[in-house]
Amino acid sequence: MTNIRKLINQIASAEAELFTTQFLAPCVKGGRVRTKVAGMVYTFTPKPGKFEGWGIFQPVDVKTATVVEEADLPQIAEYLQHFPQIRLRLAHQLQGRTWLAYPVNEVDMRQRLQVVKPIAVHLVTEGVVFEQIIARWNGQSCWFEDIDRRTDPMIVEILQSAVKQLTPVEELQFRGITPEIRTVYELATKRIEGFNQPQQDEKRLRKALRMGGGELHQFHDRGDYWTVDWTTADGIRHSSAIAKTDLTVISSGICLSGYDRDFDLQSLVGVMEQQ
Repeated sequence: MTNIRKLINQIASAEAELFTTQFLAPCVKGGRVRTKVAGMVYTFTPKPGKFEGWGIFQPVDVKTATVVEEADLPQIAEYLQHFPQIRLRLAHQLQGRTWLAYPVNEVDMRQRLQVVKPIAVHLVTEGVVFEQIIARWNGQSCWFEDIDRRTDPMIVEILQSAVKQLTPVEELQFRGITPEIRTVYELATKRIEGFNQPQQDEKRLRKALRMGGGELHQFHDRGDYWTVDWTTADGIRHSSAIAKTDLTVISSGICLSGYDRDFDLQSLVGVMEQQ
């Protein structure tokens, strides 16, 4: 009985302290905020309900806390210092100030979080698609801290230019590219209208034929390869089986004495014109 009374008194004391305490917390739109007082964790619905950002909150009861004012940068920095730092690259905006991002270093992420996956970053106040950022992980959520000034800014420009040109992820190539960059590029382009796989495939085939002097008419997906209908510059039509991985010729459509795989689609155009 004594222990129960002691516990009741501790709860009553914690709640009394709670209502005289203001606390700093991050808040996403429509979300809730938490604080710990006397060893007890309290979760509140913020008022106003549309508030999004870093705020100083005052509890009004055990379920609701009002926003007293927005927190300033030194207060936010001090709060974030308590949590481990991770480096991520922004993929795309999810909702409001929440973005989907991917780790810059998968090995580091696995050591810190025991998992490697795209992660939602809240309250992103700076940055654009493909920007590298510093964030903090509090064990449940990831919060934006700052742009990572140590990274090469040209990477963002290269990736954004590649998106404009509808460059498929498998053709993405530049100095300094990493598997993680390829993954974030794929995450970003999946959501872009006009960047679906058939259009990428067509662009890839058309480009290879054009470089060789040919023209694409149509193609059909056969699993690991395409059947490609195309013409040479003199208007002669051909149908060839082309590997998806590297555009190697599987079957040219004419007899090449078993040397079909020595050519790719671009070089095949010249071979056909010499027949």
